[in-house]
Amino acid sequence: MANLIVRNIDDAIVKALKQRASHHGISAEAEHRKILEQVLLHPPQKSFAEVLSLIPNVGNDTDFERPQDDAAPNLFA
Repeated sequence: MANLIVRNIDDAIVKALKQRASHHGISAEAEHRKILEQVLLHPPQKSFAEVLSLIPNVGNDTDFERPQDDAAPNLFA
């Protein structure tokens, strides 16, 4: 396994990490590993509804109408 050294961390972040680790009953180092694993290997999945809600509301319905092509055969008639 590799080692990771993180320098120049704000004191408030270190304090929050230690508090979170204490809350979970583990060391700050173990909590750090847990956070990295959760964020990098198991990112939260958005539902289909959440993804749809992110689509901006632009244009009018008429902007997206498809012109009918009378020359194309209707396969469903």
